[in-house]
Amino acid sequence: MPRVRRLAVVALVLGALGAPGQARAAGSGTAALQVALLARGLYAGTVDGLPGPATRTGVLRLQRRARLVVDGVAGAATRRALGWRGRPLLGARALGADTRGWDVAQLQFLLGRAGFPSGAVDGVLGARSAAALRRFQAWARLAVDGRAGPGTLAALRRAPPTSPLRLRTPVSAPVGDRFGPRGSRFHSGLDYVADTGAPVAAAGAGCVASAGWDPGGYGNLVVLAHRFGVTSWYAHLSALAVRPGACVAAGTVVGRVGATGRATGPHLHFELRLRGAAIDPRGAVG
Repeated sequence: MPRVRRLAVVALVLGALGAPGQARAAGSGTAALQVALLARGLYAGTVDGLPGPATRTGVLRLQRRARLVVDGVAGAATRRALGWRGRPLLGARALGADTRGWDVAQLQFLLGRAGFPSGAVDGVLGARSAAALRRFQAWARLAVDGRAGPGTLAALRRAPPTSPLRLRTPVSAPVGDRFGPRGSRFHSGLDYVADTGAPVAAAGAGCVASAGWDPGGYGNLVVLAHRFGVTSWYAHLSALAVRPGACVAAGTVVGRVGATGRATGPHLHFELRLRGAAIDPRGAVG
C-alpha cells in the first residue's frame, strides 16, 4: 500500500476511535462510523469495523455536503455533522436501555464480537440489545444490571472467546456465509452450502441437549453438548436423526440438510457456543 494512502487509512481509524483509550476497542469506532454513514445513505457496505475505500468515500461525501474540511478523517466536526449518531464516544457515559448514539453502536458491535449479537447494529439500545448486554454480563460473571459501565466495557474489549475443543467438519460442503458481520447484523455461525438431504454429522462426541423445531428461525435444530461448556448447533435441517438425551460419537449422523426456518435455500447453519457465547467455528473445525 502506498505510504500516503496508508497514512490516510490510519488517520481515518484514529478519527473514528476518538481518544487514545478508544484504541482498546479497535474496530468498534469504525463500525459506529459505518452505522452513522449508512443511516445517511452514504455507506452501503457491511458494518464490519474495517476502514476501507467505501467508508472513506462516505466520510468525504459527508464532509462535502456539510461544507467541512474534506480530509477523510472522522474527527469531532464530522461526527457533529452526523447528529446523534455521531456522539458520544464509548466510555463517556454508562449505557442502559433506550440510550442511543455512537457509543451504543460501538457497544452493539462489541457484543456481537463477544458472541452476543443483538440484531441490527443501529445505535439504539432497544430490548434485544439490552437482553444481549445482560446475557454477556452473566457470561462474564459481572453484576447483571443491564448497564454498560467501565467493568462491562473492559470485559468487552478483551479478545473474543475461542473453542477449547478440536472438532470435525459436520458436512462435506463448501462454506458460504462465515462467522462475523453480515450487513448491519452479526452472523453467529458458518453456513455450509449443501443439497437438501445431505447427511449432517456430529462434530464431536456429545449428548443431545435438544432436537426439534425452533420457533426463533433455526427451523429443525439439533444441539449437542460437549465437554468444557461447548455446544454445537445444527440448524435448518430437513430431518432429525437423534432424540434428546441420546449420546453420540463424533461422525454420527444427527440430521439432514434442509431449508427450514428462516432460510433462503438449503444449507447447514453450524454454530459453536462456549457457555452460551457464539464463537467462530473456524478456529475449531478441520
